[in-house]
Amino acid sequence: MSSAPTPTLPRLVSPDDHVQVPAHVWRDRLPVAVRDDGPTIKRLRGAADLGKGDISFVEREDGRLADVWHYDGKRIPLVRIAAAAGIDRGEIDGRPVTYDDMLKSCYDPVARLSDMDTAGIEASVCYPNMFVRFCGQTFSLAEDKALALLCIKAYNDFIVDEWCAGSNGRLVPMGIVPLWDPVLAVAEVERLAGLGFRSITFSEAPHLLGLPSIFSGHWDDLFAACAANEIVLSMHIGTGGFPMLAKDSLGAVPNVMASFNAGYTLTDWLFSGLLERLPDLKLVLAESQLAWIPYVLSRADFVWSEMRGVGFTDVSTSALPNPPSFYFDRNIWCTFFRDPVGLTLLEHIGVDNVLYETDFPHSDSSWPTCYDTAVEMTSGLGHEAQAKIMADNARALFRIDVTASAGS
Repeated sequence: MSSAPTPTLPRLVSPDDHVQVPAHVWRDRLPVAVRDDGPTIKRLRGAADLGKGDISFVEREDGRLADVWHYDGKRIPLVRIAAAAGIDRGEIDGRPVTYDDMLKSCYDPVARLSDMDTAGIEASVCYPNMFVRFCGQTFSLAEDKALALLCIKAYNDFIVDEWCAGSNGRLVPMGIVPLWDPVLAVAEVERLAGLGFRSITFSEAPHLLGLPSIFSGHWDDLFAACAANEIVLSMHIGTGGFPMLAKDSLGAVPNVMASFNAGYTLTDWLFSGLLERLPDLKLVLAESQLAWIPYVLSRADFVWSEMRGVGFTDVSTSALPNPPSFYFDRNIWCTFFRDPVGLTLLEHIGVDNVLYETDFPHSDSSWPTCYDTAVEMTSGLGHEAQAKIMADNARALFRIDVTASAGS
């Protein structure tokens, strides 16, 4: 007697990939009067300084040929770690590179769809890359705010007009907003919602960027606008810097510990009261990984229930009538690309709150074997759980409707 066939798993829906902005975007989209002041690319020889996240470029005759963004008095090169797909892992480093040194799919949407097919990816939500930075802070922290706003709108228009257009829903629009002014940020969210955007990026720790914290009330209208427009608030590691990192530490340290920043972000949100006031707001912690989450939820619930003293924990039952884990279950999703320990703790996290990401084209991406890697990592789970983590959770969260797949 033959056994029943194994159900087919869906292709991946990745909530965290990246787009390397092509050189023409601001040259073509900014008004002529300010075009020369906007971001421009120059090909130079020199070396990159990764600066624990603040990338800069030093020109040197004996350096590598690199495409370097010039904007706001800074020179920010393209770097290999941000365009590492297709590079042997032993060759991935912080060297500056040109567009010619990377896969065309890093910046070209047609090539991206082809490489997504190669890797078994149905749909992809793309954060900016390391020039714009993951929550657009290159523009939000720039000196000339009028120019920065034009740059932000130009980037968002590129995303919907060029990057996502023609992808049949496979490339999912994610935008950036002007973080220096919540009124402008709300206006941009409303505009993006009308254009079909599914998400905006936000800092995991705005107070570390010199901006008000989420406790301040400063952002409440922005968060409310996201909730009202079904815009997912996506927070990528590294958008608040690395406050615990020693200046002379090895680069290995942030590569191990970056995801622990998300522990503070998660706890901030759990105790902020925002998720009680905005029950429809949806949050994603990108590259958070998983294994630390059960401890944080357990400890947060204990503090909520047992340690409510004013001036001690300041927990208010009126502002937070439900335990923190309630808000996690309802409002927050976490992503991972490699966390076998975390997967063994899934019952303490919740299968509906977990998303597998491919992180294309960054150094942690397993491209071109993303699908096979995801299947292998989740093989100890049941078919339904595998399908949710690989695709179904992200598809529902970002309201993804792929009307036709490439090649069909």
